[in-house]
Amino acid sequence: MTTNEQHVLTGERADILEFLTKHRYFLRHTAEGLSDEQANTRSTVSALTVGGLIKHVTLVERRWAEFAQTGGGMPETADFTPELVEWWENQFRLVDGETLAGVLAEYEKVAAATDELVRTLDLDQSHELPAAPWQPPGVFWSARRVFLHIAAETAQHAGHADIIRESIDGQKSMG
Repeated sequence: MTTNEQHVLTGERADILEFLTKHRYFLRHTAEGLSDEQANTRSTVSALTVGGLIKHVTLVERRWAEFAQTGGGMPETADFTPELVEWWENQFRLVDGETLAGVLAEYEKVAAATDELVRTLDLDQSHELPAAPWQPPGVFWSARRVFLHIAAETAQHAGHADIIRESIDGQKSMG
C-alpha cells in the first residue's frame, strides 16, 4: 500500500481493531510512569508483574498472529522440563537486560503487525489448533476467532496489570 492509498475499514474489521486498540491502551496505561523496578514488582500474591504481563501478552499475540496467518507459531505440547518451567515463569517478569521501555517498544511492533493482518487477512481462513490435552483433535480456528482471542487475552491481562499497579502506588486505569 502506498502512502496515497487509504485502507477504509468498516464493519467487523473496524470493530476488531477498535477492540484491540482499547484493551492494548488499558494494558499500556498501567505501565505509565513506572520505573523498571516498579514494573517488575510482585505487588500481590501472584508472581505477575506489570512489565511481565506486557512481555507475556506480546509473546502470545505474536504467536497467535502467526497462527492466524500460517497455522504455525503455536507451541506443541511439551514435557515440563525445569528449563521449560523457568522459561514460562520468566515471561511474566523482566529478566536481566530487559526494560519496561524495551518490552513496550516490542509490544508496539507486534501490535502494528497484528493490526495489518486484521486489515488484510481473510477472516474466514482457518487452521487446526495444535494437539493439546485440553481440546479434542480437529479443532479449527478462523483468523476472526484468533483476533478475538488476542483481544480477550489482552483485556484479561490488562485487568491483572491494573490490580498490580493499584497495589504498587494506588493508580487505577479507571475510576
